[in-house]
Amino acid sequence: MFSAPEKNIEQLGLADNLVVADFGAGSGAYTIAAAEAMHGTGKVYAIEVQKDLLTRLENTCKEKHIGNVSFLWGDVELLGGTKLSDGVCDVVVVSNVLFQASDKKNVLDEARRVLKQGGRLMLIDWTASFNNMGPTTEQVFPETEARKLVESLNFTFEKTVNAGNFHYGLIFRKGLYQVNSTEMRA
Repeated sequence: MFSAPEKNIEQLGLADNLVVADFGAGSGAYTIAAAEAMHGTGKVYAIEVQKDLLTRLENTCKEKHIGNVSFLWGDVELLGGTKLSDGVCDVVVVSNVLFQASDKKNVLDEARRVLKQGGRLMLIDWTASFNNMGPTTEQVFPETEARKLVESLNFTFEKTVNAGNFHYGLIFRKGLYQVNSTEMRA
């Protein structure tokens, strides 16, 4: 069984009128699932560094008459790279991004920056390399390492998501105390 974005998004129990950011939106499976889960209300920010993927996703949303999505060209590996303001998101989805990120901590720092206090982070990534499907063995970011890194950044583990045979899924909640990024790097 492959990862099913709609089922994973269901695990968040999204209410109407939330603000969701999809980091590394790619083809938009999570963007569309979140937009539909909120019944066309709220706002989903599809953030992608590849302009052609963003254009394709915008066209797909137009074809499906999905109007609660904003398309942002940005780099989730840079602090401020999403172009979102601090603390504006209720939920950030990071799916199949960390395995290919050169600076995984920066991706998570940016998620923390844009999340409201108590906001939730959904992390979906590959469990292993599967015969040329997905990342190489060296690229895989193991679940235990991902959880340790996220928790070190003032997130509390909430639950595991059944993300299929090839992926792990984790949901965290942003903590209530402030973390100074420069202190975290020391």
